[in-house]
Amino acid sequence: MTANIPPITASKPDTAFLRLLDVLETLRAQCPWDKKQTLESLRHLTIEETYELSDAILNQDLNEVKKELGDVMLHLVFYAKIASETKQFDITDVLNGICDKLIHRHPHIYGDVEATTEEEVKRNWEKLKLKEGNTSVLSGVPTSLPSLVKASRIQEKARGVGFDWENKNQVWEKVEEELQEFKDEFNVLDNKEIDIEKAEAEFGDLLFSLINYARFININPENALEKTNKKFIRRFQFLEKKAKQNGKELQDMTLAEMDLYWNEAKKTE
Repeated sequence: MTANIPPITASKPDTAFLRLLDVLETLRAQCPWDKKQTLESLRHLTIEETYELSDAILNQDLNEVKKELGDVMLHLVFYAKIASETKQFDITDVLNGICDKLIHRHPHIYGDVEATTEEEVKRNWEKLKLKEGNTSVLSGVPTSLPSLVKASRIQEKARGVGFDWENKNQVWEKVEEELQEFKDEFNVLDNKEIDIEKAEAEFGDLLFSLINYARFININPENALEKTNKKFIRRFQFLEKKAKQNGKELQDMTLAEMDLYWNEAKKTE
């Protein structure tokens, strides 16, 4: 059976959204793969699509950002479609729910609460979440977040209720303190065995303090680390390419030889 193809283009957001719903309705009814999907089976695919969107943003590739937003949008609509089949909720409930929450969480826009700065808005947001039933300011931080992102969110949440350092100099002093404590774990005498568990804990404290400092100077630590990851990959792949062009294998080269190609890679940037 061949389905009728919806109009190729839509000139308005609401029309385009309805077109997506129509396409998904058809796929869910007729496509063997789409028929089989569940909330659980889509979950890991959604995570993958979110990371692909993140890559496109970091690469400043707006055409890819547009494509990946479409993929993420499809997944969101798909979840609502699956839930509607068991009468749990539908896409209308989802959209009304987020609108109601945004209105409730912005009393400085839709009510008579005063909030003229970003920090005041964040504090009001956290107060409202506690009134809504959250037992802790930190309960809204997903447990499955990557640790680097989770640390940032924890610190932001704590800051939202006023638990924070007064200035960046204090934070940097904490970084230096944690760095020294980490170094002290390796300054052992009499061949005493290093306590790896304690060293790991100190390293965690150091990372947490660095993430805190990054927040104070408006650097997103996740973005910063991912850009460094990409930079390392570019330079290392340049090294591999140059070695191959010269008939060499990396494992047979000295570190000094590899450094020559590495420095050449840095110059090309």
